[in-house]
Amino acid sequence: MKHITCIEDLRLLHKRRVPKAFFDYADRGSYAEETLRANREDLQKIKFRQRILVDVSKRDLSTTILGEPSSMPLILAPVGLLGMQHGDGEIHACRAAQAAGIPFTQSTMSICSIEDIAGSVEKPFWFQLYVMKDRGFIKALVERAIAAKCTALCLTVDLQVIGQRHQDIKNGMSVPPEWTLSKLFDFAIRPGWVQGVLQGKRRTFGNIAGHVKNTEDLTKLSAWTAAQFDTSLNWKDVDWIRSIWPGKLIIKGIHDIEDAKLAVETGAQALVVSNHGGRQLDGAPSSIHVLPGIADAVGDKIEIMFDGGIRSGQDVMRALALGAKSCMLGRAYAYGLGAGGQAGVAKAIDIIRNELLTTMGLCGVNTVAEIDRKVLAD
Repeated sequence: MKHITCIEDLRLLHKRRVPKAFFDYADRGSYAEETLRANREDLQKIKFRQRILVDVSKRDLSTTILGEPSSMPLILAPVGLLGMQHGDGEIHACRAAQAAGIPFTQSTMSICSIEDIAGSVEKPFWFQLYVMKDRGFIKALVERAIAAKCTALCLTVDLQVIGQRHQDIKNGMSVPPEWTLSKLFDFAIRPGWVQGVLQGKRRTFGNIAGHVKNTEDLTKLSAWTAAQFDTSLNWKDVDWIRSIWPGKLIIKGIHDIEDAKLAVETGAQALVVSNHGGRQLDGAPSSIHVLPGIADAVGDKIEIMFDGGIRSGQDVMRALALGAKSCMLGRAYAYGLGAGGQAGVAKAIDIIRNELLTTMGLCGVNTVAEIDRKVLAD
């Protein structure tokens, strides 16, 4: 990790070390990937206002997220299949986040189960929930998160219809993977990855396996999962989740001002401005494009988090300037995990931290609370 200078370095190392199907799963988007590209391009168009001769000797990244202290305004976002990027990937990512003093969010579609992570880390973490058709299973999943002392529930609401990801189809992406000659070769030239995954606790969806009837067969498990995403999901389901979840609730997948206002009415503590990383509605605007309008409309009523295209500390600063209180990091830390396990995730967090500190200094601000639209160039 000594010569890694940026998130792109981690991405390239991830690409070398992890089989193509799993790298592409993390890296690519839906359909023509217009929204995936817009998330990055629109962030890069935002320019800073450089300030000089300001005392920035006491810069401090500390803040609060959902009322809890955090070392910086950063959260590790829920990312599915981390255990296929690196053996026990969810555990390693959670440990890196906790060592850095920031929250980690486990995905419903994790390889490690809630219990696997809870038994392997020192502090509570957040859990991300997809509401599936089998409400009994979802109720049990929420109860497992409660038993694991998860401190926040991140309800993802933009996946009831699945956007097609062309590259996953081309790669024959599945869990467990389809065994073809090309895949066997792809795995064989990456013995470190193979050894790590084989030594991991699981190689299938840990939160689902063993908790759903007739899914001991992995083919049946995959078929059940694919059939469970619920097109009837609506705001009443949020009320139902609140009736069984006693803790802090985050609604992830808000991309419209009217939806943001409805999210406030649910009583949720936070919302995440997100287009699912360009993996769902292709042709939607970038997350950073819609953030200012949502922040202006409801920022005084609910805590706003941002997700979509963050690859640097500069990107975090841009989102904070436009109204977010914190940012979720997704692909960037997945690259780190694939590149180097827990050390790679720690490196990704470090890169973001150092870039944000430097950018604050060059813009003449010392604290996260000072970051607003005044740090941006006209």
